[in-house]
Amino acid sequence: MINLGKHPGACFAVILSLVSANVGVGLLIAAPSRAAGTNQVKIDNFTFDPPTITVNAGDTVTWTNSDDIPHNVRATGGGTWKCAVMDTGGTCDIPFKTAGEFPYFCALHPKMVGKVIVKPS
Repeated sequence: MINLGKHPGACFAVILSLVSANVGVGLLIAAPSRAAGTNQVKIDNFTFDPPTITVNAGDTVTWTNSDDIPHNVRATGGGTWKCAVMDTGGTCDIPFKTAGEFPYFCALHPKMVGKVIVKPS
């Protein structure tokens, strides 16, 4: 593994020079593997922001309560996932492994609604 540091272009040029000079340096360039991501939903002023979030299968969604009162998150439409009540500054992480649309709401304030759309990975 080569650390490209602050000057990746210069390091890459040196590696290419070595390869083209036939000094026996092998070169492998690979795209970085895609790790599962984390996506943020902020709870503030009795809203979910963004109200709809799109993620890939395998990603985790994190809800953060930035409001000055408690909130929670519960799946609707037959879903069983949920977050416990979060006080100000509290967070909840839910991993989404399968593709689909997952509506949710705050059980303490049922007019607060949102949706997680999960694309196949």
